[in-house]
Amino acid sequence: MGRRIAALCAAAAIAVGVSGCGIRIPSDPDGTLEAVEGGVLHAGVSPNGEWVRVDADGVSGTDVERLRAFAESLDAEVEFTVGSEEALVRGLKDGDLDVVAAGITDATPWTTDAGVTRPYAEATLVDGSPASIVMLVPLGENAFLSRLETFLVEERAR
Repeated sequence: MGRRIAALCAAAAIAVGVSGCGIRIPSDPDGTLEAVEGGVLHAGVSPNGEWVRVDADGVSGTDVERLRAFAESLDAEVEFTVGSEEALVRGLKDGDLDVVAAGITDATPWTTDAGVTRPYAEATLVDGSPASIVMLVPLGENAFLSRLETFLVEERAR
């Protein structure tokens, strides 16, 4: 029993010490969430059916509207970059983009190059099979990923 109390006290002391150092978990090594809040959300989009449409009037679609609402929830403006998924993932890796959306499925090949949200929508592929839709964020930016996932879950519940 004495060891158990000592272990609990040690764990509590570590927790207090870490929180006193200003360490937040989850965290963003590159500060994505902090940079976007009250600033600009740099969003990459690629045309893909109802999810993202690009025409003479700009960008639209369900993912575009989700990104606009997410930016608003962070008191941020949103700037869209249109490109291929490959170019947009490169933008995530280079730090030029904060998020990529294009009706991307959870079977995405980009999992080694980008963080992937939990699925937030369902779709039917051309062959009739079901698919779960995700967004991509910079690898390791876990506070930003967590905030985006929380938003997507809350938005889906509405």
